[in-house]
Amino acid sequence: MAAQHILVLGVGNILLKDEGVGVRVIEQLQVEYSFSPNVRLMDGGTLGIRLLDDITAADHLIVVDAVRNDEPPGTLYRLPGEELRRCISFKNSLHQTGLLETLAYAEMLEQRPTTVVIGIEPEDITPWGTELTATVREHVAELVGKVLEEIRLAGGHSTKVDQPAK
Repeated sequence: MAAQHILVLGVGNILLKDEGVGVRVIEQLQVEYSFSPNVRLMDGGTLGIRLLDDITAADHLIVVDAVRNDEPPGTLYRLPGEELRRCISFKNSLHQTGLLETLAYAEMLEQRPTTVVIGIEPEDITPWGTELTATVREHVAELVGKVLEEIRLAGGHSTKVDQPAK
């Protein structure tokens, strides 16, 4: 049996502080780890419907994002696909189709992958700033660990890359 294709998709707007945490986690994973050939990391930014082809090509979708769920900033979440509609509101601009709608289109095409969201409660998503808040930054390593565990559960493998001395 062929390995299942795993797409790890970081979404969010990096100009809105903690809103960009999904993209920042993807950047960190790209620098610090190498992955088995069945794992693809992708900066999805705020692309919305333009992600449909990439999403429908995957067997497993791991979305990394800021999740507003009225908990203290820094709270981590694991939301399986069936909980998404009830628990989460993805944040895209008004002219874009959001990730939930994109997943609905994938479902209509009968090509929706198994989906899980690994998220964190943001502290600040106001314009403008490209840095994560200290609260969210403190939990990024734990967030990365949860993403790596999801990759493993989906059948992918990761190896920590040796970092050159500074």
